[in-house]
Amino acid sequence: MSLLSNAALRATSGPLILNSGIGKLNMDEGTYGYLKSMAATGVPAVEKLSNQQFGKALAFGETALGAALLLPVVPAKLAGLGLTVFSAGMLTMYFGNDDMTQNDGIRPTQEGTSLAKDFIMLGAGLALLFSSKKK
Repeated sequence: MSLLSNAALRATSGPLILNSGIGKLNMDEGTYGYLKSMAATGVPAVEKLSNQQFGKALAFGETALGAALLLPVVPAKLAGLGLTVFSAGMLTMYFGNDDMTQNDGIRPTQEGTSLAKDFIMLGAGLALLFSSKKK
């Protein structure tokens, strides 16, 4: 993968995730609870966390991932691994909630459209993860 394509993948997903994480840093307990209930549709174990614990972990995790994608000193494979894991986690909510997909279980409903973008981020993460250095 060329340096330019690597940078393009990182520059398109990094700011989106960084902004999302920063936006979550000072949310209220109720909003963290809503986010936790959404996440629990894909990863039931998050129910064990308090709303505050989940919300802060999500906010810091997204902020760190967004920054890692934007910092060229972070290796592409490591940034790609983070993006792949994050996107796969988001897709568990997409497939775990019947309201997100149409009857075929794949195409998004109006509610699922906001999570369908995670397929694109998954592709970007996999491309970075499996990129090879030019010799």
